[in-house]
Amino acid sequence: MRTTVGIIGAGPAGLLLARLLHRAGIDSVVLESRDRAYVERRQRAGILEQGTVDVLREAGAGARMDREGLRHDGIELRFDRRRHRVDFPGLTGGRSVTVYAQTEVCKDLIALQLAEGGPLLFEAEALAVEGADGDRPRVPFRHQGREGVLECDYVVGCDGFWGVARKAFPDDASQVFERTYPYAWLGILADVAPSHDELVYARHDRGFALLSMRSPSVSRLYLQVPAGTEAGEWSDERIWAELDRRLETDDGWKLERGPITQKSVTPMRSFVHEPMRHGRLFLAGDAAHIVPPTGAKGLNLAVGDVVTFARALVHERRTGSPEALDAYSATCLRRIWQAERFSYDMTTMLHSAPGATAFDARLQRARLERVTSSRAAETDLAEAYTGFPLE
Repeated sequence: MRTTVGIIGAGPAGLLLARLLHRAGIDSVVLESRDRAYVERRQRAGILEQGTVDVLREAGAGARMDREGLRHDGIELRFDRRRHRVDFPGLTGGRSVTVYAQTEVCKDLIALQLAEGGPLLFEAEALAVEGADGDRPRVPFRHQGREGVLECDYVVGCDGFWGVARKAFPDDASQVFERTYPYAWLGILADVAPSHDELVYARHDRGFALLSMRSPSVSRLYLQVPAGTEAGEWSDERIWAELDRRLETDDGWKLERGPITQKSVTPMRSFVHEPMRHGRLFLAGDAAHIVPPTGAKGLNLAVGDVVTFARALVHERRTGSPEALDAYSATCLRRIWQAERFSYDMTTMLHSAPGATAFDARLQRARLERVTSSRAAETDLAEAYTGFPLE
């Protein structure tokens, strides 16, 4: 099998890249190790930055998002039983975010790819990336019990942290930066209307809590728990009681309860692999970087990566110049490190670390007081949350 761009992974990054390339007249093949049902139901991100929303619309993949997605013009910060709203449009010149689950983004892009785009092979396991430093890299793969080889001009690894793409980078050409946090998020889905119309980020001495949503009738909520926690250790009643404690305010606000339909635990870590290119192999999304979910950056960074690659390849095709492709890693990393910085700041400002002292707690409150009393500090948060610009 021969194509211009071999894409490993049919998450939102790989699917969007295939869509962007198709609209630019560049052929591609997508290899996805899981089946379609798995890809369309795996719960991940749910917050789309302004730039991500704009890209999906421009790619012809925004119709259902515009009908069903929930535009949010702010978030609420809570601490010391007080509430403060951050007004995104007022601070950023009109930018906002949209609540639209990754599962729905994938469903939309899969439908478009199967109807209009190039081959999208489910249950097709990429086994390796070979010859990345030559002119024709190869991806051996296994599909429906048969082995094949995908020959490409370029390979883009959108196959996540555990995928084969990053393993093809030579050890002496790779540098890894990472941090593991001593806490995790216990997340639930509940069949109850959200108790607030925007996301609520709460700092509490007992630990962080987040009120989010997936739809007008489904709530998504999170609790900070110790690293290594198993979801089954927490009963439904214990979860709701702890959310009540951490989200409580002095103005009578009430958390509405409902049946919990799903529980999961998300580890908290930061990770960056440099560079993001080796020869004709490019990394995108979780294959190259991971952020703690506090800043809602993971999916949006992946979108930035594939937009950067697609633009660079189109530029090379139109002008014959490889300049933009050569700059791919540096271009992406500037945005990634700003997102890592923001995610770290949000995480350490809102979470209670094991062994934290009274001094540490007072510093957290001072940071929150600064954000909620200084327009400059609040603007910095709003600009970062709604998205760093794509170069």
